[in-house]
Amino acid sequence: MDSDRIKGVGNQIKGTVKEAAGNLTGDAKLKAEGMADKAKGKAQNAIGGVKDAVRDAADKA
Repeated sequence: MDSDRIKGVGNQIKGTVKEAAGNLTGDAKLKAEGMADKAKGKAQNAIGGVKDAVRDAADKA
């Protein structure tokens, strides 16, 4: 598993927590930061998945 995938999941979790905290406290900035962290995490996870797929294809070749 690529390290980008691990970091991506971490960012998604961090974003979810920030977004929930923003919702509970009514802090729109914190909620927006959480949404941005989640998006960043999804992108990192996708990049890691591509790297894994390329690595697996190279190993099979």
